[in-house]
Amino acid sequence: MPELIGDLQLLDIGKAGYILAAVAHGLFALYLLLAWRGGRAGATLLAAVLGGSLWSVGAYLALANGDHWLFVATGMLDALRIGAWYAFLLVLLELSGSDRGLIRRMASAAVVVSIALAVFQIPFEPEAWAARGAMLCSLLAAVFGLVLVEQLIRNLPPDGRWGLKPMAIGLVAAFAFDVYLYAEGSMFQRVDGAVWAVRGFVHALILPLVALTVARNPDWRVHISVSRQVVFHTSALLASGAYLLLVASAGYYLRIFGGDWGRAFQVALVFAGLLALSVVAVSGSLRARLRVWLSKHLFAYKYDYRSEWLGFTQALAGTSGQGSPKEAVIKALADLVESPGGGIWLRDGSGALRFQGRLNMPECDGDEPADGPLASFLGNSGWIVNLAEYRSRRELYRALTLPAWLSRVESAWLVVPLVSNGELVGFVVLLSPRTPMDVDWEVLDLLKTAQHQAASYLSQLQAQEALLEAKKFDAFNRMSAFVVHDLKNLVAQLSLLMKNAERHRDNPEFQQDVLDTVAHVEKRMRALMAQLLEKSPIDPKRAVDLTALVSRIVANKSRQKPAPALTEHATVTVLAHADRLERILGHIVQNAMDATADDGKVTIRVARVDGARALVSVSDTGCGMSAEFVRDGLFKPFQSTKSSGMGIGAYESRQYLQEIGGAIEVASELGVGTEMRVLLPLCADDGDAARTSRAN
Repeated sequence: MPELIGDLQLLDIGKAGYILAAVAHGLFALYLLLAWRGGRAGATLLAAVLGGSLWSVGAYLALANGDHWLFVATGMLDALRIGAWYAFLLVLLELSGSDRGLIRRMASAAVVVSIALAVFQIPFEPEAWAARGAMLCSLLAAVFGLVLVEQLIRNLPPDGRWGLKPMAIGLVAAFAFDVYLYAEGSMFQRVDGAVWAVRGFVHALILPLVALTVARNPDWRVHISVSRQVVFHTSALLASGAYLLLVASAGYYLRIFGGDWGRAFQVALVFAGLLALSVVAVSGSLRARLRVWLSKHLFAYKYDYRSEWLGFTQALAGTSGQGSPKEAVIKALADLVESPGGGIWLRDGSGALRFQGRLNMPECDGDEPADGPLASFLGNSGWIVNLAEYRSRRELYRALTLPAWLSRVESAWLVVPLVSNGELVGFVVLLSPRTPMDVDWEVLDLLKTAQHQAASYLSQLQAQEALLEAKKFDAFNRMSAFVVHDLKNLVAQLSLLMKNAERHRDNPEFQQDVLDTVAHVEKRMRALMAQLLEKSPIDPKRAVDLTALVSRIVANKSRQKPAPALTEHATVTVLAHADRLERILGHIVQNAMDATADDGKVTIRVARVDGARALVSVSDTGCGMSAEFVRDGLFKPFQSTKSSGMGIGAYESRQYLQEIGGAIEVASELGVGTEMRVLLPLCADDGDAARTSRAN
């Protein structure tokens, strides 16, 4: 029984340690039970962890109650736990292909040691000899555990030791702790209560190493995984805790032995320690060094490919907060190799590779010609150029000659090509990493895979930009076609004036009509030129007095034959663009007049058809159109029944009406005539007024 029952501080430490061990072993056992897929290795490991949980609970109860027989039961559970660990190590020894004779001898010894350890937990007379025998058996059990671990590591092939290294370290530490505990107890005839009190903490601390080993050995049929992020943050937390404990210990030492200045020294030291820890915590270089060290010593592969690929695609998607897609590509590639940044060169319209973005590096004026040595080498080979390797072993790069501007890029490290569908779209120059890194096959393979994804991403962006630019040109060309169509109509009006000038030049009314027509044409041409010069061809919609607009069209065409007549009109206001709407309605009226003989009729009416739309109906008694032409040809661009027509007026009319939420309907019959029904959205105020009027 340890001598700590009378020391309340040690008693509390011991209880806390064994509670922690019980909870840790219990949770780990539950996880193993859920993850176990059969097999002796998993079963014996589960038994060992369950034994550790029961032993920890027994030790806590013994400390809490101080009962002698609870300590005896705890010793029995400890023997059971150690025997389970022996069984687990023997199973691993068998799985390693060790000599069966050796395994049988080790198994026999394990049984003897476990039984002896359990038997000597039973008190007998004389009590002093019983206690000495129990300590000697515990010491023997710890030494035999070390022998088993040593035999296991010795019989494993060198490439198989990596998988068991963390657990071996943990078990060696635990057994060595017991060797120290019971060797000292045997020497001084009693167990040191302070050392025994922290035994629970010791056994709780080895569980993460066991979990890491289980994750490295899926053939044990226990499916458990430990992510690199967990290992990194856990290691950083443990290192920070150890550092803070060291600072606190030094502070207490100064406080006790520093005399009158001890308190001041303690505060200053703790403050300096916390400040240093804060600086280290925000240091990207030190974090990178820790990640690289953990990857080298705890994992078979340098990268956790799942998390790396998720982070890479997330960075390309723009969720990392980069200012532009090009900077996002640089950062995504740089983060894979702990580089602080770099620059990107992309192919332009002439085929040259030009500097187009940077991250944490100065501006660069160097461009690479399409047929330059660097571009040719990257495009033909797809190799990643390690500039340090290039300077020391130039023969590996097929007599590659680097451009002069690249030597001026400070801290340039890697040149990563961006290849999409076998074509070089650019390259990225990465700066030297925050921590020394070996550019081995794993780094190169990861960068090659990532650069293909980045190149495809940039190619898609360039294609989208080209498509957007083509759409803008298409919209401009379409608008230009509409403008040319309107210019044709204006030219037709001027031509009509010139034809009539010989006969009516002395007629004052004709002269006034000429002035009015020229003024109207000049106004319309200025408006058309303004539309061409503006970046956006469409102004915001405004309220338009539809009745006044139609009346103006009728008045302008009143001197032509057949003159249009406004037979019905209601006062309505629509939401549209006045100039474009006047042009479109004027075009529809003009078409009706062109299709009608001089003695025919063209009638126009303006009305409300429902609470939300207005109607402009243009009817004529002209030649009419067939149903097939209305369906297949009327609204197709560049198709016209007129010899001098462009075939774009009807198309523009329908396009514009659809843009503003309107519509156009056609009812026509050959030899009878045509009715064009233009439906327009009412202005909100006009609609409210109409509904109020109907309600009254």
